[in-house]
Parts: sequence; structure tokens; C-alpha cells
Amino acid sequence: MRQALNFGQAFWSRLDVSQQAWLAEQLKAQQALPSGGFRWSCDGVEMGWVSPERAQEMVALLPGCTLVQGRLLWQTAADQALQRSRTLQVFLEQQAAQGRLIGWRGEFFAWWADTPAWPPALDVPPFLCVERAGFRHLGLMSHAVHIHGFLPQGDLWCGRRADHKATDPGLLDNLAAGGLTAGESPLATAVRELTEESGLHLSDPARLQGSGVIRTQRLEPQGWHDEQLLVYTLHLSEQETPINADGEVQEFLCLSPGEVVSRMQSGHFTADACASLAQSLMGLMTSS
Repeated sequence: MRQALNFGQAFWSRLDVSQQAWLAEQLKAQQALPSGGFRWSCDGVEMGWVSPERAQEMVALLPGCTLVQGRLLWQTAADQALQRSRTLQVFLEQQAAQGRLIGWRGEFFAWWADTPAWPPALDVPPFLCVERAGFRHLGLMSHAVHIHGFLPQGDLWCGRRADHKATDPGLLDNLAAGGLTAGESPLATAVRELTEESGLHLSDPARLQGSGVIRTQRLEPQGWHDEQLLVYTLHLSEQETPINADGEVQEFLCLSPGEVVSRMQSGHFTADACASLAQSLMGLMTSS
């Protein structure tokens, strides 16, 4: 932990005061809900937020879904997560077939009614599991892991997302990142994504140091983005060079701390990369 901490400190110490202040501001990564939409619940459990148009689609196509006094209520009469999941999955499939849901991944994400900050309680059964692309579509909170790879002097390895990615194509990102697939632990996801995206195989997963969690919320073209970013820090040697293995990263850049923040300020990085880097650094500093 001490070595990883020193790498993060090296990055932080090479920033000027204004850059440090800007990066610290990225911890405030939650936008206010847009006006005019609807919060929605399922069987009395608060779920997410949708636009007025999406709310009307849910009322029309989702059995048991109604608008009552400005609230979108979905009553399922289901006593098992599998029943709720199947019903909602059918709705999402209909939305995709009608061209209203884009970026279908064929991957399931889990949603918990009460999720602790770190890590998600995977021993507690999720409230439901549905297609990954449906989470933004319905304003559901998802989870993702983000890994920052620091070199001894504080330089940072950053990947550029492939142009064919459904979200944020061509933007700079972390060393590796990925959504938390249903049934997979955060650490297992982090190790897998690191192997797939950067070609780095960790014989000792303990090299990944948990640096806390940050929640990001904002309006995206696909809908309301609400995600818990589970942040990890990895210290790398000069001999460890990332090489993409799954086609999701078009190149890796080794950037100085000043270059990282400058490019972030210019909008060249994903919003979640900015927020997770701030959390990574602040998590390391507060644990020193």
C-alpha cells in the first residue's frame, strides 16, 4: 500500500495548485435531475428516473405500470427477482426492436435495492437483473470498476477508447475500466478487465488497491447515467507496458500529471475517468 501511495503522491506533487483544485472539484460528479421527468418505483422500491417520453412508453408497454400524481409506479405482483427481471427484460427487448434503446450488449447488470458504498453486497440477491444498456435507458444505478496505473514518478497510463465503442468513442480513459457484470465480484471484474483491455496479467490481485467509490450522475443521450465507480489503484514498473487485447482500446498513452489534467480540462477524457482519478488520489491521500 505504501508504494502505491507514493506513486499517487508523486502524481499529485507534480501538479500546480490550480490543477490540484480543479481535480478536487471532480469529486462533485452529480448533476441535478433534469426537470420534467419522473422518478419511478417497483413494488414500493425506488428505482430510478426517466424522461416523460420514456415514462409514457413504460405505461403503454410494461404491465402494471401507471402514472399516479406525478409518480411512475410499477406494480408487478412478483415475489422473486427472476419474475421482475423477465418482465422488465421483455420491455427492454421491445424498446430495442423499436429503435428506442441503442447499444444492446447482451450482458446482464444487477440492481440492488440497498447497495453499500464499497463493495456491493454480492452475497445479497439483487432486486433484478436486466440488459446492461437498459440501465441508462431506465435511469437505474449500475456499478463499474476503474483502474489507474501509476508509474514510480507519477506518470499515468491512459487508454484511448476505440471509435466503435457505444459510449464515449475516441475519448481518453483509465488504464482499464468496465461494468460490474451480474454475479461477478468487483475484484474479479477488475482483474478480468485489466487482462482484456491492457494485456496485463496480475499473478497477485492484491496489487490492486481499493481507493474507494464515487457516484456519478448526469444526463446522456441514452438516458440518465447513474453509476457507482469502484476505484482501484495499481502501481506499475517501467517494464510493464499495456497492450490492448480485446479491441476496445485503440492506443495507450503514458502521460505526465500535467498532461493528464490539461487534457481532462480540454474535454479529451471521459467524465468518469476524471471523477475516478480524483477519487483515486483523494482515497490514497486520506489513507496515508
